[in-house]
Amino acid sequence: MSKYQFPDNFLLGGATAANQYEGGFSQDNKGLSNVDLIPNGEKRLPIAKGLLDPDKLEKTVNFPARYAVDGRNFYSKDIKLMAEMGFKVYRFSINWSRVFPIGDEEEPNQAGLRYYEDVIDECLKYKIEPLITINHFDVPVNLIKKYGSWRNQKMIDFYLNLCHVLFTRFKGKVRYWLTFNEINMILHLPYLAAGLTFEKNENILQTSYLAAHHQLIASAKAVSLAHEIDPNNKVGSMLAAGCVYPETCNPLDTWQAMQDERSSYFFTDIQVRGYYPSYALKYFERKKLNISINDEEKNILRRGTVDFISFSYYNSRVIGNNNSINKTNGNIFTSLKNPYLKSSEWGWQIDPLGFRITLNQIYDRYQKPLFVVENGLGSKDSLEDGKINDYYRINYLRSHLRELSKAINEDGIEVLGYTSWGCIDLISASTGEMKKRYGFVYVDMDENGQGSLKRIPKKSFYWYKEVIASNGRTL
Repeated sequence: MSKYQFPDNFLLGGATAANQYEGGFSQDNKGLSNVDLIPNGEKRLPIAKGLLDPDKLEKTVNFPARYAVDGRNFYSKDIKLMAEMGFKVYRFSINWSRVFPIGDEEEPNQAGLRYYEDVIDECLKYKIEPLITINHFDVPVNLIKKYGSWRNQKMIDFYLNLCHVLFTRFKGKVRYWLTFNEINMILHLPYLAAGLTFEKNENILQTSYLAAHHQLIASAKAVSLAHEIDPNNKVGSMLAAGCVYPETCNPLDTWQAMQDERSSYFFTDIQVRGYYPSYALKYFERKKLNISINDEEKNILRRGTVDFISFSYYNSRVIGNNNSINKTNGNIFTSLKNPYLKSSEWGWQIDPLGFRITLNQIYDRYQKPLFVVENGLGSKDSLEDGKINDYYRINYLRSHLRELSKAINEDGIEVLGYTSWGCIDLISASTGEMKKRYGFVYVDMDENGQGSLKRIPKKSFYWYKEVIASNGRTL
């Protein structure tokens, strides 16, 4: 009997995001979204960070989210491929501006809603559980220009209007919801994550934390609303996670690593516990940030705690006081290079045991069910004789799934499921590239959006199919 196995009700599947998968820029009366204005190339990162106004871009730039991999029109074929792999769950996101094209309308766009209902029904046809991210790096442009996006408290009501429509329309069809994708990314990529751009001399930290506060209130209200509309709803938080190692046993390195972790856990601490932690309040005080929390908001946070914690894990990090140039990146976060680990083609260090450590750290901190909703390897794939032999991806996923199994069976951690990132090849969120592929299914498309869009199962497709069929015993 294999020592690797998942619980009988474990949800194995995959994940995509609307802005990286759907495309369909001009369909369903869709409005403009922030991600529709983020180009690929050298100006992508300055815009994602809110340091460059998209309106100042040349007209010749390429906006990959506008076409993505045309999931808008390929979704039925793609879900059929997921069903062939045996998916138990499919995580996808709602494009806010497809449902509310300008964001502040009272009534939703029925064409956009019908599209998402079709996606959900297609999943249910194959007994695939939909896991919906309500907001995955997506803000209607009108809300950015008219209200300043999430720096404005009015955004809470616009977001809740979206939530009410979704919870009501899909009641009985969708049980699992995530309020905001990688909510801690607002501190690192404020325009991508929350539609924030900054004026000259603006206090970026003040604005970012104020916007984060509004998102946290919105998240808590959404949890309460979801439970009110359907008591069977389960609503989770979602953060970009990854354990942080101190570079040395110097206590200063350990202290710095702890501070770094807190900057990410801050959001989930509030979403799970229902109040601002004392370390955050002291941080605001030191930085002279004006984030006032009134009694009504305190009650909202307390009532709207999440049912489970979901997270992305791609790599661990190393933090220390060494100003060495020997650094690397991983999911936007800069890290000192770990000499004990190998790296992907994009410099993301591969640490399966770090995955298990992260699972233990989060569960120890919160004692609530976990859901791994992103994990995978971005790599260049070669199509040779109509085949993609991506053994490197299989090795990456196998090593991480083994550690996940150990975390469940040996460490006693409650995990609801696992959705590998980019189960169908997507455009990269961080770079806008197509060549950085994650999927079990190859999409014939180049960096300029050219290609047949033909879907071709990779070697990993058949491997993952066996993993799901055996519930992990073939690992």
